[in-house]
Amino acid sequence: MLSTICSKAIHINNTPRLVRKAEGCCELKARASEVVRAVKERHASYVITQRGKPVAVLLPLDAVPPQPDPDEVWARLEALGQEIAQNWQSEKSAVEILSEMRR
Repeated sequence: MLSTICSKAIHINNTPRLVRKAEGCCELKARASEVVRAVKERHASYVITQRGKPVAVLLPLDAVPPQPDPDEVWARLEALGQEIAQNWQSEKSAVEILSEMRR
């Protein structure tokens, strides 16, 4: 176990998690195997600090939310654009309206 850690609870994906704060990169380097094992086996999470300031977070992979498929996101944006175009009631285009607002 890291000798100079403090713990606090944070929420990841609406689930409270205990985060262990490693006091510095040097300690992390010296005990990397131990830290990775704790993340893997106990689902521990660490805030990594450099010169006392947080610079990174080490989390188990199951704590990271799944990323949406870029093609699905793009398809949803295109569908939304078509829906807006079908229901557009102004005689002016969106570009014209924004240009007027910026003047």
